[in-house]
Amino acid sequence: MHRAVFVALLLAAAPAWPQSQPQPEAPSGWQSRDPAHAKHFMVAAANPLAVQAGVEVLRAGGGALDAAIAVQMVLGLVEPQSSGLGGGAFLLHWSQGDKKLTSYDGRETAPAAVRPDWLPGADGRPPGFVEAVVSGRSVGVPGVLRMLETAHRRHGRLAWASLFEPAIGLAEQGFPMSPRLHRLLEGERELRGNAAARALYYDPEERPKAVGARIANPDYAATLRAVAASGADAFYGGAIAEDIVAAVRGHARPGDLTLEDLARYRALERDPVCLPYRAMRVCSMGPPAGGAVVLQLLGILERTDFRTAAPSSAAALHFLSEAGRLAYADRGRYLADPDFVAVPLDGLLEPDYLDRRARLVGERSLGRAEPGRPRGAQPMAQAPETSPAGTSHVSIVDGRGEAVSMTTTIESAFGSRILVRGFLLNNQLTDFSFAAGAANRTEGGKRPRSAMSPVIAFGAGGELRAVLGSPGGASIINYVARTLVAMIDWQLDAQAAVSLPHGGSMNGPTELERDTAYELLAPALRARGHEVRLGDFTSGLHVIERVPGGWRGGADPRREGVAKGD
Repeated sequence: MHRAVFVALLLAAAPAWPQSQPQPEAPSGWQSRDPAHAKHFMVAAANPLAVQAGVEVLRAGGGALDAAIAVQMVLGLVEPQSSGLGGGAFLLHWSQGDKKLTSYDGRETAPAAVRPDWLPGADGRPPGFVEAVVSGRSVGVPGVLRMLETAHRRHGRLAWASLFEPAIGLAEQGFPMSPRLHRLLEGERELRGNAAARALYYDPEERPKAVGARIANPDYAATLRAVAASGADAFYGGAIAEDIVAAVRGHARPGDLTLEDLARYRALERDPVCLPYRAMRVCSMGPPAGGAVVLQLLGILERTDFRTAAPSSAAALHFLSEAGRLAYADRGRYLADPDFVAVPLDGLLEPDYLDRRARLVGERSLGRAEPGRPRGAQPMAQAPETSPAGTSHVSIVDGRGEAVSMTTTIESAFGSRILVRGFLLNNQLTDFSFAAGAANRTEGGKRPRSAMSPVIAFGAGGELRAVLGSPGGASIINYVARTLVAMIDWQLDAQAAVSLPHGGSMNGPTELERDTAYELLAPALRARGHEVRLGDFTSGLHVIERVPGGWRGGADPRREGVAKGD
């Protein structure tokens, strides 16, 4: 399809730190949605323009992986606060023909020169969170582009270059400023300090450009043209790489990134992790991603009296929160990059171990759970949770029944606030732990621990049943687990499941989404010994589920996403 036609279609479719940490991407309103239905294929993602790009690729005969590339390139343009070329991702791919699930690790890596004490300044004192983020020191080697190229070589159906056309056209002609992007720019204080970003997103008075204003990004278009023509090598070497390194090392708080770090980056194929839950087989990304924690939470929950609790009741939230405490406690002790740390993955998911953990769940809250001792565990320090994240999730099923579940990020909203050639660089090094002896401690070349948990679930006969995931920082694990429970145990459809209020625990307070029905459950939970905290939980769940005759999709009403297909 000619790029001008492609763009016209797209535009027509637009509708533990010393200081406290900000929440992942601020809320920007609620948009009620109905379930989406399609017979052949479906795309669910965080922006209608990105979804339309994926749909057009599928209409042109592309596969789920092809569509994911097109979606990601548009998301990096229209949703720059959440993901893009300067970040990383985890991706699951289901091949219907081969009946094989493959997982790809495109997580950012620490520069080789980074040491465990990289964060403190010249005075030896650690900075506040914002100061650490808005610096060259927080930037890891981006991984999403190399990961997508690696996966495309294996699963792609359309030509690599063609998948960049929708984003190139939108970047050149401009896209309308969305209400969510405008709202986040209003609340953002640090991005204005980058001259290129200020010129792109703000007016001469340094106010965000108006909702609906046309935002053209010719630098991003030029970057995509280079990558479309020459592959990911055009990003990891040559002029683009030189500009990335210059921006990081030339920052007022310079980082350690080098051209050698970029040239050395490799995306990894890892074994997915799977565990039965009820009659389903739930699969996700293993470490350093958060999928194993989702599976552990579900495995513990299945061994409690959760099934007897009424849906969305105080009793149900009690069991969800207690299973979450136990799973997050183990995450803080044991989860990290398995190429640097001996992660006791098998031990954490063994039935006997899950039995032992589940027996700790009683009628009253544990308050704070201690890590267990799974088989293969080694002594490690406990690492606190980090929360902020600029992240997005993409779910796709194509006409052949192949599927992609991809969670993609630049860490904090707007990343490091360093704009290079039209895209923002990540601040992923702030996802490392600074506790001495922690599994997730900073090391050169290491991938920081992540909560990102893309999921593909299968029925008892091995058939594809659901594709889902969410952004949301450390809370991603709870968001994904709660959505699976809502669909499997409570028999809610995809849209109803993602629209439920959030409630759970990361081994701290039991957190309930404010201004929802769950807030009314606080007294009953306190009576069970829970410390309850109310807050905004800006998930971005995107779910596709198999139904008779095709697919049904749900998009989180807390963001601007949609689900669409033919």
